Amino acid sequence: MSRKSRERKERHEAERLAAPPSATQRTTRQSPYKMRLVIDQIRGMQVNEALAMLQFSKKHAAVQIGKVLKSAVANAEAKARAANESLDVDDLYVTHAIVNEGPKLKRWTPAAMGRATPMIKRTSHVEIVVDSKEGR
Repeated sequence: MSRKSRERKERHEAERLAAPPSATQRTTRQSPYKMRLVIDQIRGMQVNEALAMLQFSKKHAAVQIGKVLKSAVANAEAKARAANESLDVDDLYVTHAIVNEGPKLKRWTPAAMGRATPMIKRTSHVEIVVDSKEGR
């Protein structure tokens, strides 16, 4: 391995360790508009409050967002364990939560007089970043 590529690898690893813990779910089979209704409610909340709110939500998007939030918390714990630091999960809060549009699935449905009309099935990318209160 050359010196430049080794330095680039070390720099990339240092940036990864310095970034706050996050989790991403790609191509979730739900419309971004419907997902954003739920994710707007948990942005800025403490993790325990957000999980409780998602657990009792009637929206189907809350199930997918809850999975991503639990993954982000687990990533924060793993990162703290790797750095040999202590982490209190009760101090974590949602710093960054967004839903982006994923690739559209284009399908056709039969229509009158032998024609076909397009159906567009939308997908979403969910990204959640958590951080501790003292990091604020």
